[in-house]
Amino acid sequence: MKKTLGLITVLLILLYIAQKFNLYQYFDKNKQNKSQVNTEKQTVVYEESVITQVVEKSIPSVVTVGISTTISQGDYFQIDPFNPFIPFRRIPGQQKKVEKNIGSGFIVSSDGLIITNKHVVSDEEATYQVLTNDGKKYDVEKIYRDPLNDLAILKINGSGFKPLELGDSNNLKLGQLVIAIGTPLGEFTNTVTSGIISGLGRGITAGSPFEGFVEKLDNVIQTDAAINPGNSGGPLLNSKGQVIGVNTAIAQEGQNIGFAIPVNVVKDLLNKFKNNGYNFSRPFLGIRYKMIDKQTAILNDVVEGAYVVKVVKDSPADKAGIQEEDIIIEFDGKKVNTNDDQGLAKLILDKKIGDNVTLKIWRNKEIKIITTKLEEKK
Repeated sequence: MKKTLGLITVLLILLYIAQKFNLYQYFDKNKQNKSQVNTEKQTVVYEESVITQVVEKSIPSVVTVGISTTISQGDYFQIDPFNPFIPFRRIPGQQKKVEKNIGSGFIVSSDGLIITNKHVVSDEEATYQVLTNDGKKYDVEKIYRDPLNDLAILKINGSGFKPLELGDSNNLKLGQLVIAIGTPLGEFTNTVTSGIISGLGRGITAGSPFEGFVEKLDNVIQTDAAINPGNSGGPLLNSKGQVIGVNTAIAQEGQNIGFAIPVNVVKDLLNKFKNNGYNFSRPFLGIRYKMIDKQTAILNDVVEGAYVVKVVKDSPADKAGIQEEDIIIEFDGKKVNTNDDQGLAKLILDKKIGDNVTLKIWRNKEIKIITTKLEEKK
């Protein structure tokens, strides 16, 4: 009996101490902390697992795009001690072939169709190659450059290629996990970076000094996944390994700010391309131009339209007598839309190879009417 009373007394004392010093809360909090640590560990492991699975699944379909071109090294002067009247002799520069990796891309069909950026393959006089993940090198046989977007379709010969699955860019959310794969700086193949979608519906200028060509794009995806020059054309993937965008540009003024063209733009391009019978040819006028808007026209005492920067030799424009510094104000009866940087390109794209078109041109404050025949884009 005395033992029982002693045990009860000890238990009552312990209960009093626990209540006095709130030990219940301590034990409960310790339990919560352990639970939180376990949850955080599970989250980290899950995210790592997702990224590694996506990379393993996708990397065989990501390619590196290389260029082969000929450059002329600068002329230099050499001293000629045996000619006192003309002591300096000019030595012409030599032609040198240059090959280098300049961008990225990804396979979208088993027979060798590849998506990349138009500015990656903007040099129409160069030849291009594709390096696949297994180390094989393929010559690019054909290129279709989308005149309306910074996209291009490349064709390599072969079969059995593994295409990437294209997702849906209409249902993207801020904070969504994304993974970028590409060849930054044209050197580090199959580089993987990850981040989140940090902005939607952005307007940017695509390209970079490394890759040369730039153009304005609207409604692009912003991400903090590291994207560097050379990543252009590579895929931006979601946690399912689906392409949701095409990496296309970086913000030069900031860090961890990259941009990608939504994949639905790519899907529209591929659908049109398929409906056109996979035709790599399109109507060709043969000029390079810049748009002159109303404000610029007023400031420079000219008219609105497409200002001709360069005329391609032996092109329809060259044969018709179009000159540099001409301003095209109408194309086959339709006004060139100066509010759209690609306005003239759209008008040309609506035509067919072999169509005769009439252009209204402003030259030296005079209006001229020129007719030409659109040819196949080589």
